[in-house]
Amino acid sequence: MSSWPAYAAVGLGSALGSSLRYLVSLASIAMLGPAFPWGTLLVNLVGSWLIAAFAAYAACRRDGHVARWQPFLVAGFCGGFTTFSLFGLETLHLLGLGRPGLALLYVLLSVPLWLAAAWLGDRFVRRRFG
Repeated sequence: MSSWPAYAAVGLGSALGSSLRYLVSLASIAMLGPAFPWGTLLVNLVGSWLIAAFAAYAACRRDGHVARWQPFLVAGFCGGFTTFSLFGLETLHLLGLGRPGLALLYVLLSVPLWLAAAWLGDRFVRRRFG
C-alpha cells in the first residue's frame, strides 16, 4: 500500500502538467497561428530544462526530501507537460499537408533545442547547488 501515495502524486502531477500543456498550445495558436506547432516545441523545451534541473537538484541534495517530490515533479508534472508523441504526430501532420520543409525544420529545431535545454537545466542547478 505504500506505493499508493506515489501513484496519486504522479496522477495529480500529470493532470496539472497536461492541463498546462493544453493551455500553452491554445495560447501559442492564438498568438502565433496554427501554421507551426510552437506550443509543443515550447513545452518540450521548458520540460526538458525542468526535468534535468529537478534531477540535478535531487542528485545535489541527497537528503531524501527532494526524492519524495520526484514522482509528482518528474514523472507526473513534467511527464504530463512534455509530449514526444504529439511531436511525432505534428511532424506527420506537416508532411500530410505537403510541407516537408517545415516538418524537417521542426525536427531539426526540436531535438537539439531539447538536448540543449536539458544540459542548461542541469548546469544551472549544479552551479548553484552542486
